[in-house]
Amino acid sequence: MAQGQVDGGYAFAQQPRAVSARKKFRDPAGAIDDRLAVNIMWDRRVVRGNTYAAQVLPATAVPDPVALQKDAETRKLQELKKRQKTRTVQRPATPDAVAGRKHMDVQTENFLEEISDRPQETEVETQTDAFMDRPPSPLYIPKKTGLDKETQIFEGDLFDFDFEVEPILQVLVGKTLEQGLMEVLEEEELANLRAHQDEYDQIRAAELAEAQRMEAAETRRAQEKERRIKQERERVANERIVAKKVAARGFSHRYIGDVISDVFGNLEGTGFFYDPLVKEIEDSFVPWLLDGVSSSISGVQEAQNVMDASVAAAMDLASAKKKKSADDYVALEAAKAKAIADAAAAAAKAEEDAAAAAAAQ
Repeated sequence: MAQGQVDGGYAFAQQPRAVSARKKFRDPAGAIDDRLAVNIMWDRRVVRGNTYAAQVLPATAVPDPVALQKDAETRKLQELKKRQKTRTVQRPATPDAVAGRKHMDVQTENFLEEISDRPQETEVETQTDAFMDRPPSPLYIPKKTGLDKETQIFEGDLFDFDFEVEPILQVLVGKTLEQGLMEVLEEEELANLRAHQDEYDQIRAAELAEAQRMEAAETRRAQEKERRIKQERERVANERIVAKKVAARGFSHRYIGDVISDVFGNLEGTGFFYDPLVKEIEDSFVPWLLDGVSSSISGVQEAQNVMDASVAAAMDLASAKKKKSADDYVALEAAKAKAIADAAAAAAKAEEDAAAAAAAQ
């Protein structure tokens, strides 16, 4: 179908092709949701809800013939599509143009088509019929074989319900009574066990309290014993200290009585007992006087040292000047003697020149 002119231009859509065959009915197998293959929530093999309420089919269940026929048709359709795909051969493409040339579209049909800027445009409408659901395939019923037979069973021929149900009822009632009796006995046994457990817990709690009381009493006795032992040790230690103090006091009284006189005599001899005026003169006045005299002497000594340094510097300067004058005098005398020698040499040379000139004349 060719597309018309759009905004002054021409756009080609697709070449004409034959209409593919379409089925009259819609395929129910093609309406399966693709999610069945990828989502486990759509898988019918996954059981949902309570498994106890699930309907489990017996092993000898007969499959649905309609479902089997649909599966067979679906498999045949898939096989047919596979065969068609394998039969299709790809059309060879046109090779690329050689160097210096290029491909061009050329009409090779028997009937040439006129090329124009604006092709002919026509409008055609059509309406397809709506898809109708495919009717279900009829149920396959195999052909009947064999002969039919019939029989008649009257009431009471097979079994008597009242007679047959009596042993079943006896078993049910007996089992119910036995189960009830077992439950009552079990409840009584549990009650006895609870009472025995409570009694054991009470006895154990009383024994535990008694043991704790005895442990507390033993702890108190041990603490009291330790406290009494500690007090006795402190008392003995205090008595020993007091005895030592009393002995030391008596010994000190006996010993000090003769030592006091000797100590005072030694202290007075070593100068421990002194006259304050004499002590102040010796400790304050005499050191101050000595410091003043030493400072005066040091000042005089420093002045004398400065004077000696100045005299020595003057004498050094005078000797240096004298030595310089002597050197200058010696240099002057040497220069004078050299000048005299030079004048004598010049005069002698002049006389020689004059004599030479006279001799030459």
